[in-house]
Amino acid sequence: MKVILLRFGELFLKGANRKVFERALVKNIKDKLSGLGYSFQETFGRYVISKFREEDLDELVDKLKTVFGLHSLSIAEELEATPEAIREFVSKINIGKKTFKVSVKRADKHFPISSMEFSKDLGGIIFHNTQDAVVDLYHPQIEVCVDIRFNNKAYVYTDTIMCQGGLPLGTSGDALLLLSGGIDSPVAGYMMAKRGLNLEALHFHSYPYTSEQAKEKVLTLAKKLGKYCGKIKLHIISFTKVQEEIHKNCAPEFMITIMRRIMMRVAERICEKNKLGAIITGESLGQVASQTMQSITVTNAVLKEKPVFRPCLGMDKEEIIAISNKIDCFETSILPYEDCCTVFLPKNPVIKPTIGHCLKEESFLNVEELVEYALSSEEIVEI
Repeated sequence: MKVILLRFGELFLKGANRKVFERALVKNIKDKLSGLGYSFQETFGRYVISKFREEDLDELVDKLKTVFGLHSLSIAEELEATPEAIREFVSKINIGKKTFKVSVKRADKHFPISSMEFSKDLGGIIFHNTQDAVVDLYHPQIEVCVDIRFNNKAYVYTDTIMCQGGLPLGTSGDALLLLSGGIDSPVAGYMMAKRGLNLEALHFHSYPYTSEQAKEKVLTLAKKLGKYCGKIKLHIISFTKVQEEIHKNCAPEFMITIMRRIMMRVAERICEKNKLGAIITGESLGQVASQTMQSITVTNAVLKEKPVFRPCLGMDKEEIIAISNKIDCFETSILPYEDCCTVFLPKNPVIKPTIGHCLKEESFLNVEELVEYALSSEEIVEI
């Protein structure tokens, strides 16, 4: 019987809490496969999906590949865990003119033959039954794997498909992603979701300085993230008045710094209202003026309780772009629709601001009034 064999990796390290993570992973798998017919079985260290329609196989695999917490999967043949049944199946494998090896994993130590001995036995069967086959134990073109489990079943397969890894979605809590529409922020959201965080997202727009296309671009990015992160609540805030007030009253070089400090205040209020534990940004150290060590310090200083997670902080642009392409966000992120961070952009933004300088500039504003005004414009879109 053809089955899909699922493996999880990091969950093995969880000790007494492992069952909590496994329950979350199983729930996430079943949610992802909702609407498809299949049978689900748990056996120690593995999950097995069987009794599915052949025409659903590709869709099942595609969906499973997006589940955080799964390390890898294989399309396998499920057999009775007896030497005779395994030998009979392996005898029908035709390697062709390729190099091969056989690897046996004997999780169930009650199986009567050792892993090494059985690997040699099965390799001999394939070698003698396949003309021109060549054994290569180090760099084979095909590896025939036999996984003998505790459920009295053995699984034979030749390919391993890598999945997302990480921790099951939701096991680390809930956080708010600042989703700008650029390359970095979707990557940051993906990376923190991979560490088990459920995501909500916050986008600031500055209509009419930014277009409706810029807003649609962010909605598309949220949908693409949803492929991995499930449903996302997107909070959309109008930032036009805030930016106009900063532009009118503050020194131009502090425009971006003050703007980001007010954004962080708004983000923390949304976290408090929605019981979210952290803020996520796509900042990469030194990438632009607002992402220097000093700029990050003065931005963080306005927060009272919430931590800021910056998973891209130590990455260069090529590394970020590689992940953006992997999650199918890059082509959308580079669409030429400007976000609010480009509005009133100064020629020479300050790169080493101090908290004292920022407080002086903010003294020309009614910051609390601007934060409340921004919050009053909130639009929520469920994606």
